[in-house]
Amino acid sequence: MALEITDANFEELVLKSDKPVMVDFWAEWCGPCRLIGPIVEEMANEYDGKAVIGKVNVDLNPGVSAQFGIRNIPTIIFVKGGEIADKSVGAVPKGQLTAKLDALI
Repeated sequence: MALEITDANFEELVLKSDKPVMVDFWAEWCGPCRLIGPIVEEMANEYDGKAVIGKVNVDLNPGVSAQFGIRNIPTIIFVKGGEIADKSVGAVPKGQLTAKLDALI
């Protein structure tokens, strides 16, 4: 299951992670977010132990969302070594997300 990432735990779970991290910025009212949500959950199971996969609800966590300039959702960022390595905006196919994550592992 994808981790719930918040303004409070973002630095610890994402920026300080020793594994690559995929973070889904989403909101409950967002249709495309609901399409990509199950894919993110699937990937959380598939990459368990190899990568950290989590979700940030932009309505509940405006700090992190503003810090990373999230203007459109869903936005998925890929972080390695505390730096953004890649980014995906909109509902994209699972293969595109796995390719970006695999490149960081």
